[in-house]
Amino acid sequence: MKALLEYILKGITNSEEISVDEIKEADKVSLLIHAPNEFAGYIIGKGVKTIIAITNILKIKATLEKTVVNVTLADEASK
Repeated sequence: MKALLEYILKGITNSEEISVDEIKEADKVSLLIHAPNEFAGYIIGKGVKTIIAITNILKIKATLEKTVVNVTLADEASK
């Protein structure tokens, strides 16, 4: 799922500065997106529609793998 999320995000932002951390726990996968602040608006989207669509795509893949997925955008200011 990490590779799929990175592929989608790099396509949206047209940047290689995007990275994703994947944390697996039993039947749950948490994906943490690290991106520069100038790309946060592209990732979240107008009315939060883009990140919801990305999450829905990953939920389909998670359902096929019988897992649960959680997607979070990291606050780069806290690094």
